[in-house]
Amino acid sequence: MRDGVEYWKANLRLIIICLVIWFVVSYGFGILMVDSLNSIRLGGYKLGFWFAQQGSIYVFVALIFFYAKKMDKLDREHNVHED
Repeated sequence: MRDGVEYWKANLRLIIICLVIWFVVSYGFGILMVDSLNSIRLGGYKLGFWFAQQGSIYVFVALIFFYAKKMDKLDREHNVHED
């Protein structure tokens, strides 16, 4: 039973890390820091605008793949993976 507790602690820690990254990128970069980021250009667009329109979506998709890979590793470590 102890192993199940450790599994869920690790799972929740991973979820919290992903949510914090997503929040910082979408809300922090896209809304709060938009003025300071707009002084930098990326592909001809202001970086603050880019994060608000596309960057947060790219980060979200990357987080999906990151989470799936880490969960697969975690599942295998705790022997709860699917064959």
